[in-house]
Amino acid sequence: MKPAEAYILKQPEPFKSILMHLQILIEHTFPDAELKYKWRIPCYYFESRPICYLNQSKDYVDVGFWHSAHLTKYTEHMVSENRKVVKSLRYKSLEDINDELFILILKEVEKHKNKSFLK
Repeated sequence: MKPAEAYILKQPEPFKSILMHLQILIEHTFPDAELKYKWRIPCYYFESRPICYLNQSKDYVDVGFWHSAHLTKYTEHMVSENRKVVKSLRYKSLEDINDELFILILKEVEKHKNKSFLK
């Protein structure tokens, strides 16, 4: 088993279910996305460029986007918490995930995948 998959499967509920659901959405949206294990967390790459990372932290799952500096849509749903580059979506339960919105954000991130993380 790959380290990124092991990370997801070893998380307690509800975080394991949240991570698995997000994994399905990402891989459905980007069938060619590659799941890697970087910085001790699962990270998705598309054509060798990072798309997002998944991290179970405190009482939520954090989905971080490095290219968020370029995003103009859906930013009201994201948290930056004093981070200069990354913005993220946070989920405490499966019911918190809006599949349609999550996929729209992924597609917006894809538009900027070849840009620098900073503006």
